Amino acid sequence: MIQVKRLRHLALTVTDMERQLAYYRDIIGLAEIGREAGRAFLASEAGQLSIVLEQGGVAGLARLGFDLPADGDIAAAERALVAAGMPAERCTDVAPGCPVALRSRDADGRAIELHVAFHGYENRLPLPGIAPLKLGHVACFSPDPAATADFFTGQLGFRVSDWIEDRFVFLRCNHEHHTVNFTRGPDARMHHMAFELRDAGHMHRAADILGGQKVPILWGPVRHGPGHNVAMYHRDPEGNAIELFHGLDCMTDEALGFWDPRPWHRDRPQRPKTWVGLPRDVWGLPPSQAFLEMHRLQLPEEKG
Repeated sequence: MIQVKRLRHLALTVTDMERQLAYYRDIIGLAEIGREAGRAFLASEAGQLSIVLEQGGVAGLARLGFDLPADGDIAAAERALVAAGMPAERCTDVAPGCPVALRSRDADGRAIELHVAFHGYENRLPLPGIAPLKLGHVACFSPDPAATADFFTGQLGFRVSDWIEDRFVFLRCNHEHHTVNFTRGPDARMHHMAFELRDAGHMHRAADILGGQKVPILWGPVRHGPGHNVAMYHRDPEGNAIELFHGLDCMTDEALGFWDPRPWHRDRPQRPKTWVGLPRDVWGLPPSQAFLEMHRLQLPEEKG
């Protein structure tokens, strides 16, 4: 079985490269580490590639990039993909300093990219904007979340952290509560991407930055139930939903089978479970109507 270890980056198709680049560089606070015809590469302050922007006709998710073990064998991963009946295309120079990767597709046809070895980038100056710690997780729609979860657990080594009833599954590949989430929907589009912040003070500053740029906050801050992270949501200029969060549950020892204790846990100990009914959030206002409709890839100024 292939063992994914972390979310590496997202590749996004954009219709207006300059506007999206300005948003992710100046408001989100990522460093532009490379640019070529039709593509731009952005990394966190710590030097981890986070976002690849690619010029295209329809805005949205293009690929999910994952890291395999640093000492992994790219040829072995390629053989495992083929043995599982998955496509396996070896690609070169997919990002600055990244000589080779494997491209494939998941059970929903969503493009994925697998990498071995760490590829870091030097950022010597403080970044403008929010400057998140890293890209934390990504949520997507799926016509059949259970089948998608079976694929990610059976082929890529993920584990189920929680379910919300039978329609929203949270999957982890390391100690963090979730790396990918899948919620029931008609297709495989992205629901939201999430950047991790340091703490409540960082969240406060992020809200001030969004307010100063007149970016509406769709929901939050709110303390979620599954994962127990404090979260806040808005859209980028092309309609992609962005979560900013801190304080996500961690399972530092899988053998224990429960999350590190936190005072807001409803259960002692807190184990993977199925959440049923409302309210599921610990505190905070319910989501706005704009948040509930955020899967529509529509620019804010186009709404009536």
